[in-house]
Amino acid sequence: MTRHGAILTRVARRTSYAALLEREFSELVDGLDLEPERKRFLKSRWLDQVLWMERAAVRAQRSYYALRLVTVVGALLIPALATLDPANDGLADAVRVATWVVSLLVAISAALEQFFRFGDRWRHYRRTAEQLKTEGWLYLQASGPYAGAAATHDSAYPAFALRVEELARADVDEYLANVAVEAPATKNVGNT
Repeated sequence: MTRHGAILTRVARRTSYAALLEREFSELVDGLDLEPERKRFLKSRWLDQVLWMERAAVRAQRSYYALRLVTVVGALLIPALATLDPANDGLADAVRVATWVVSLLVAISAALEQFFRFGDRWRHYRRTAEQLKTEGWLYLQASGPYAGAAATHDSAYPAFALRVEELARADVDEYLANVAVEAPATKNVGNT
């Protein structure tokens, strides 16, 4: 591999999916036969929403996986640590402290996941990002509801703009109703 090829490979690895989407969709929008104002809307409203949702989904997924990993691995370690019975008193103290620390990390990790609901956020943002991308692809390819014998991107634009706003409104409603709410309290069996 040439030096130039190696540099491009390293740059490509650092380029996020969102950055690739931005470049790809921007080029497609620039190539449309639309008024500049409409192209600006496509980039500032639709594409901006796609990119924001994409990045938010990635952040929430990473947080969710990190917290779940700590919780699961820690939960597996606690019984192993608790059953250790070292003969050396110094080692026994270290095992007790390690068990306590791992237990604390598991509790903190589980509490943070329950409070911030990163799993719910990830699924919500991913679903919305995919809906927006699908709608954009349908519009850019003049297919689905944007197809027709006399359909052009210009004539289909109002329907697309309306659909983007409907998706944005539905996203906010869904987020407020199902993601940004307090998790339901669990019932204590035997307590009235």
